[in-house]
Amino acid sequence: MDNEALKHIRKLNQAYAFTTLQMHEAVARKAGLSGTDHKYLGFLMEKGQMTAGELSVLTGLTTGAVTGLIDRFEKKKLVKRKFAEDDRRKVFIEPNTENIMALFVPLYKEYRSKSDKLLASFSAKEVKVIETYFLKAIEIMNDATNKLNNK
Repeated sequence: MDNEALKHIRKLNQAYAFTTLQMHEAVARKAGLSGTDHKYLGFLMEKGQMTAGELSVLTGLTTGAVTGLIDRFEKKKLVKRKFAEDDRRKVFIEPNTENIMALFVPLYKEYRSKSDKLLASFSAKEVKVIETYFLKAIEIMNDATNKLNNK
């Protein structure tokens, strides 16, 4: 790839990242959350029940910030605190999937429909290239994040 093409792709990637942030902020505001809270709720949905400490490590937030996050989610009935049966000092954060889906599915409905149509417009070979790009880009970002967090 020549230098100009590389610059163009980097600019598109940056524009995509900025637009993604804007969209998620707008969705979060409609849901009564902040953009970052909205994404942290996504971590809970993806990973399932976890401790506040695990959520702190996953998000990079302090334990105090995670406590505030959980309080905000619990107030909206999006999660609940659940004590471990074998050790009541250990508390799990359990996402309320039904309430989360009821809140977010309508907000993503049009976006999801248009995204599905866009992906359907690509050939299987093109979809494989897109998939490869995302998988490798995620790996690069995870590596960069891990290095930044460990310094």
